[in-house]
Amino acid sequence: MATVTHPDGTRRDPRRWWALGALVASMLTLGFDMTILNVALPTMAAELGATTGQQQWMADAYVVVFAALMLPAGLLGDRFGRRRMLITGLGVFLAGSLAGALAGNVDWVIAARAFMGVGAALVTPLALSVLPSLFGDDERTKAVGVISAASALGLPLGPIIGGWLLNHFWWGSVFLVNVPMAAIGIAACVLLLPETRDLASPKVDLLSTALTATGLGALVYAIIEAPGRGWGDTLVLAMFATAAVLLTTLVLRERRVARPMLDMTLLGRRGFLFNTLAATLVMFVLSGLLFVLPPYLQAVLGHDALGTGLRLLPMMGGLLIAARGAQPVVARFGARAVVSAGLVVLAFAALLGSRTTTGSGYGFIALWLSITGVGFGFSVVPAMDGALGTLPRDRAGSGSGLLMTLRQVGAAIGIALLGSLLDGIFRDRLDVTGLPARAADTAGDSVVAAHLIAGRAHSAHLAASADSAYVHGMGVVLLVCGVAALVSALLAAAFLPRPAPADSTPDTGPDMVAPAADARQ
Repeated sequence: MATVTHPDGTRRDPRRWWALGALVASMLTLGFDMTILNVALPTMAAELGATTGQQQWMADAYVVVFAALMLPAGLLGDRFGRRRMLITGLGVFLAGSLAGALAGNVDWVIAARAFMGVGAALVTPLALSVLPSLFGDDERTKAVGVISAASALGLPLGPIIGGWLLNHFWWGSVFLVNVPMAAIGIAACVLLLPETRDLASPKVDLLSTALTATGLGALVYAIIEAPGRGWGDTLVLAMFATAAVLLTTLVLRERRVARPMLDMTLLGRRGFLFNTLAATLVMFVLSGLLFVLPPYLQAVLGHDALGTGLRLLPMMGGLLIAARGAQPVVARFGARAVVSAGLVVLAFAALLGSRTTTGSGYGFIALWLSITGVGFGFSVVPAMDGALGTLPRDRAGSGSGLLMTLRQVGAAIGIALLGSLLDGIFRDRLDVTGLPARAADTAGDSVVAAHLIAGRAHSAHLAASADSAYVHGMGVVLLVCGVAALVSALLAAAFLPRPAPADSTPDTGPDMVAPAADARQ
């Protein structure tokens, strides 16, 4: 494919913005799916009888597989072609969506979500690793902002379209709608995206991949099961110990390999480490928030699925505005200041949200949701761009895979840990006095289940208790999110690299390695 020469002397692909459109279609598909499920979970819990723990697994089965396979996915793209692997990933995601639509019980839904995670693992790191191959330093921040905006655009579309589907069709329609979206993404990649690869990338290590998947799986299983079984339960402790052994073995093994799949040396680059840490903690906060909020809007406030989706729009609007405005603000004040300020805004929003009560009007909720979106956009976009900017050209795939793996680990642990915290608080505060033992146990599974039991028993007291218990638990979760965001802001302010003076040459030492000027493979 022909290239054009930029005024700075570098060669640029003339179709790079069209190619970015193909990546946008791919990321839109994944963003679309994520929030459809969050809004659908209360409906699925009612129709399938899913407990809070099973709902966590419906969300986390996808995220754990996603996180475990992104590292080998990045390497597969480097070696066999990033466009080819993107198309393969979208095809797998499409097949998993079909399986989810046809699933007849909770276990099959969880299995389908895990299979969809395989496809998503191929798409996400490769979409990012292509960016340094297409764009120079002057355009990369804008490209990252466009990719982030694409993911964000899928977030509000998911709940709105998913809510409409749930109001008119069965819950499986929220999986089925992914099929045309994935097909559009495949067509866009075939027609618009140039093939890039790095034949010198390390081979996929099956043992390291297995250690990653089983270690993360054991950790998430322990966190999800702990509230029901007890934190001192033998199985829970055994899973924590197993996770520690497997993940430690993974790190030790990768440190000894000449060309590791998990490139720990990248974490020695201060810019990559602390930008990645900031992005990971942001995902921890956001994933927990998106898990606890839809049941509040649906079960406590009584909105249907479509109404819930529409009421999430303030957060998405704030995110889109921030993602669009991040580049000029970073150019003016520097990435460290913007990431730190974005995290402070996110912390303020979460702490404000923790004051939500059963009687709070939607205006208050829309306020802190809007602030959440602004904080998320101003923190995650420059953090991701800063992390990508430290990667050498020949490690774009493995580096972006590591970045996205750690982000998804943050999301998985956020859903598991914050969901388990909410589950434990809800069970402890729910008043089931007078209910038969079986009904009381079922009511403690989730706020949706408690409302179903209250409806059958005609108990306004149980419904009010469920609302109060859930809102209290949600407040504690948001308080934890706020503290986590504030700690992240302090770390970013203290440790992110200072912006280089305008007249200085870029730092290409151990902490900051600029992408090569000629990024074409």
